[in-house]
Amino acid sequence: MIRHILTVSTGTLTSRILGFVRDALIAALLGAGWIADAFLVAFQFINVARRMLTEGALNAALVPGFLSVRDAEGEAAAKAYAGRVLGSVTLVLIVIGFALALFMPQMIALLAPGFRGPSLQAAIDNARLMLPYFAFVGPATVMMGVLNAGHRFVLTAFSPVLFNIVMICTIGVLLVWQHEPSWSATAMAGAVGVAGCLQMLILIQRRPYRDGIATPVRVSFDPQIRAFFRKATPGMLANSGPQFLIVAGAIMASSSPAAVSWLYFANRLIELPLGVVGVAMGTVLVPELSRAIRNDDRAAMVSAESRGLELAVALALPATLGLMILSQPIVRILFEHGAFTPADTIATAQALVLLAAGLPAHVLTKTLSPAFFAREDTKTPLVATLSGLAAAVIAGLVIGRAAGANGVAASIAIGAWVCAIILLVRGAMTFGFSLDELAIRRLPRIVLCAAAMGAMLYLASTFVMPVMAAAGFMAQVTIVGGLIAACVSFYGLLLDLFGIVSWGRAIDNLRDGGSRT
Repeated sequence: MIRHILTVSTGTLTSRILGFVRDALIAALLGAGWIADAFLVAFQFINVARRMLTEGALNAALVPGFLSVRDAEGEAAAKAYAGRVLGSVTLVLIVIGFALALFMPQMIALLAPGFRGPSLQAAIDNARLMLPYFAFVGPATVMMGVLNAGHRFVLTAFSPVLFNIVMICTIGVLLVWQHEPSWSATAMAGAVGVAGCLQMLILIQRRPYRDGIATPVRVSFDPQIRAFFRKATPGMLANSGPQFLIVAGAIMASSSPAAVSWLYFANRLIELPLGVVGVAMGTVLVPELSRAIRNDDRAAMVSAESRGLELAVALALPATLGLMILSQPIVRILFEHGAFTPADTIATAQALVLLAAGLPAHVLTKTLSPAFFAREDTKTPLVATLSGLAAAVIAGLVIGRAAGANGVAASIAIGAWVCAIILLVRGAMTFGFSLDELAIRRLPRIVLCAAAMGAMLYLASTFVMPVMAAAGFMAQVTIVGGLIAACVSFYGLLLDLFGIVSWGRAIDNLRDGGSRT
């Protein structure tokens, strides 16, 4: 299981790094004014839909259903089931796309009530240009889900990379040609649909099509497909909790100039560790837990839950501390170029510190949700997501008006913790989260190692921050990169010394596992 998680995490990490490059170019091209706000509101809207479908969410309904049909009726019936899901999902998304195009003015007015005049119209136009993505993301996601059910994760892990490559190439051309910012935003919006089309074509040309894993493709709303949608809809909504919180934050911040942009760029840094851990958990844990539950294998369930929680905590805690301590230099290096000013850096870094406080809760939610999804319970994660969203809105109304973007960021972190706590309590009450003895011994040690790493980073940063203030760009990159590398090495050494992981044995296991596949 760990090997599969590492495969998905590597693909997600590659995609997130390219996403940073993309967003750094967006910041340089558009800055943090009303044109950037209008584009980013539209982009966030499409991004939420993309992640609802792609980042492990559809697995919650598709993988258990596919495996159940295959075990009960055979391989051919399972392929036919996947084909019906493929056709039906595609039709539903096309219909939704047309409906959204028709009612986009009302949708943007709801998402950005502070927008007026040109900013409102620009957001509407950009969102409509991005809508063709809906026609392509559905088929691609179904094919990736069926591949996951067969323990084939490479295409799932790396296909999103193409999306960012297309966007980076488009923005690079726009930066060279130096077009007017509003025209550049329009061109980027059109590139979103092109990226989705290429992503689907890559999957069609590869194994899903040749192996016939989703054939014949047809539209059907028979009892099996209706059951799929009943389970998939709340699951996809629940799995997009972090994105819904950011959308809620954008709604609350839309009346403040540039606040939407500050929150967007700060959240992009949160999404790197969240994506690496969360997407891997949603993609790998659901199939593992589904098999264990179907086979009534209690030991396998406990092992999957334990290893997943260990990995989530081991990655989330140091990432949280690192983003908090190095918030300003990281934002400066990544985004302070072109139209993005030093004042934007300070505001974005402040929002990042507050958003990072909710990162452990987001990762915990991504780790706990598969336990419900594997049991075909998508309602509980949905209730937790809606509760967290309500808590964020209430907190934002209370503190957002006084504290601006920082208050909105704090309210998002509060909502994340409400969601995670509800899942934890509800899981303990219904089926009980079980940890093996190894996890019980390791988890306190992981927390201690992360705290030691954070203390080291804080002390080191107090010495180098004054130097960085007067340093050039490449010197800043070198200093921050050196700090991060030193802390990662120190943390890895602590994990080995405390008996949490043996790096030599882990490398041998991965090498042996790779030779068998």
